[in-house]
Amino acid sequence: MVFKVCDRCKGTNIKTLLPKLKEMSKDAQIQVGCQNFCGVGRSKSFVIVDHIPIVAENEEELLKKVTEYLTKTKK
Repeated sequence: MVFKVCDRCKGTNIKTLLPKLKEMSKDAQIQVGCQNFCGVGRSKSFVIVDHIPIVAENEEELLKKVTEYLTKTKK
């Protein structure tokens, strides 16, 4: 599993998001850098999980969506 996040977009606070993603999946690889999602990342939180972009209004909602996605993919 790969999580991709941008450290330049203002909609995502990677300082708080990264530890939570690591906690969700300890074996996941986390790639930090520009993800070419600038239009969305300007105002919304996002993470790309295994090539699937997940977008939300805030970090709390984003983490809920990531959890739902991980639950669906494990079945």
